[in-house]
Amino acid sequence: MAQVGQDRTDSGKLSGGLMETSRDVFLEHYTRQQSIERYVRNSAGAGIAYLLENVYGRIYLDIIRRLVKRDGIRRGFQVLEYGCGGGMNLLTITSLLSQMGLPLESAYGTDFSPQMVSAAKREADAWAPQALRRRITYIQARNENLAEDLAVGLSQPRSSLANSFHLIVGVNTFRFCYRLQKSRDCARDIGELLAPGGYSIMIDMNPHFPFFRSRLYDWLTKPAEERLLPTLEEYAKPFEAAGLVIDERKNFCWIPHPASRPLLFFTRVLSPVLDRVATRFAMRSLVVCHKPVEQASPPKKELDSTGERHE
Repeated sequence: MAQVGQDRTDSGKLSGGLMETSRDVFLEHYTRQQSIERYVRNSAGAGIAYLLENVYGRIYLDIIRRLVKRDGIRRGFQVLEYGCGGGMNLLTITSLLSQMGLPLESAYGTDFSPQMVSAAKREADAWAPQALRRRITYIQARNENLAEDLAVGLSQPRSSLANSFHLIVGVNTFRFCYRLQKSRDCARDIGELLAPGGYSIMIDMNPHFPFFRSRLYDWLTKPAEERLLPTLEEYAKPFEAAGLVIDERKNFCWIPHPASRPLLFFTRVLSPVLDRVATRFAMRSLVVCHKPVEQASPPKKELDSTGERHE
């Protein structure tokens, strides 16, 4: 039995070939047009539109207010959404900052699918005001190699990105790191990229929710490593191992992302009751954590043209 939070490697470590196969399966799925349509505003569903404004948006707003109250952030926010899909969460955060009159220095979205990155760029062009659009950048990058791929995509030294982000968000994406047995790699890179005092918000599927439509299909068609859903504690452990402080961990939310308007109404009515009696079985897991103010990642040493290492 694998120990909680250790990427379950004790129960059978993926070989390099199997890991590449799993990654190829995920990539093939997230390059299909049908999959892309689930992550862009006009076709994603009434559920995610409601959640971004009234549930996830309130979580982001709370963290933004904490950061402003503590730090002021006069130079402007730096924000990153990894596994961004169509970039809806990143656009929500940049919109909140704009509505609050807070400066945005830069906002980055990363995804391992080039088709998703292209879709996110189109979404920003369609929905973001011009003043924000020029500060939003989308880059192809893998969650499990986040810091290095981001640096390569921006043509910057990795050391220049360390300790720089005030807020890093991942929604419905961290579970794929677990499936590749790379959750600690991703969490470590998030810890490296966060500014001291900066926050990470992770939202993903809860394995105890019994009614995900995809579960039966996945059980019938996919091997175990491609359908793994971590528990709440397993989601939190890699962030703790990276030296981040957990502020909140909970199961929450009863509204499916692709919900139609009738289903949205039904789940909104039921949500207060379900929150009181069955929180453990809610659809999503939430882990909010921050980087200790006294903790700063040392800059990675770079090689100059002579081969000498320097800061």
